[in-house]
Amino acid sequence: MPQTKNWSLQGDYFETCNCKTACPCVWLQPPSEGDCKLLVAWHIDQGHLDEQSLDGLNVALACYAPGLMIDGGWQAALYVDERASDIQFDAIVQIFSGQRGGHPAVLTSFVGEMLGVKKVKIDYQGQGVSRQLTIPGIAQAEIESIAGISGGPATINNPPLCVVTSHPSIVSRSKHYRYQDYDKDWTFSERNGYFSAFTYTP
Repeated sequence: MPQTKNWSLQGDYFETCNCKTACPCVWLQPPSEGDCKLLVAWHIDQGHLDEQSLDGLNVALACYAPGLMIDGGWQAALYVDERASDIQFDAIVQIFSGQRGGHPAVLTSFVGEMLGVKKVKIDYQGQGVSRQLTIPGIAQAEIESIAGISGGPATINNPPLCVVTSHPSIVSRSKHYRYQDYDKDWTFSERNGYFSAFTYTP
C-alpha cells in the first residue's frame, strides 16, 4: 500500500469518559477510577485522502485502557459512518488506524487490541455549548461545556496527552454516556468531557 502523505481532515470532535472532570489522563496521571472507558466522536467538515473526499462523514472510537493510559494496552473499536462508500470507508480506516501517520498514528500506538471495525449509522450533533452522539444500539452520549471564571468556556491547551493537538480543548461534563458493544457495558453521567475543532494532517 503506498503511504501517501496527501490527506487531511478538519471538523469538530468531542470525547467523554468515566473520569471525573477534568480527566487526569491528559496530564499522564492515573484515571479517576483506575481504568479509562473512553468514547470519541469526530464530524469531518472537510477531508480527503488523495482525491477521495471524506466531507460530511462521522467517525467514532471506543477505547478501554486498563490503567495509566500512557502505558498502552488499550482495547479499541472503530465505527465508521454507514453513508461512506467502500472507498471512503477504506480511507477512514487507514487514517484512523494510524496507517497514514499524523496524530491518529500517535493515538493508535497505545492500542494493544483492536476489537473490530464496523460501518454503522452515526448521528453527530454539535451546537453551542453541547455535543451529542448516537449510534443506535451501541452508544449515546451528550456533553455540555463548563464556564470559565472570566467568561466563556473553560479550556486546556497543550497537555502531554490528548485526542486533538491543533486546538485547545473545551472542558465539559457529560449529561449521559452509554456504550454497549463487544464485552463492554458502560453507563455514566456527570463525568468528564472535552470538545473542540480539530485538524489532522500527516
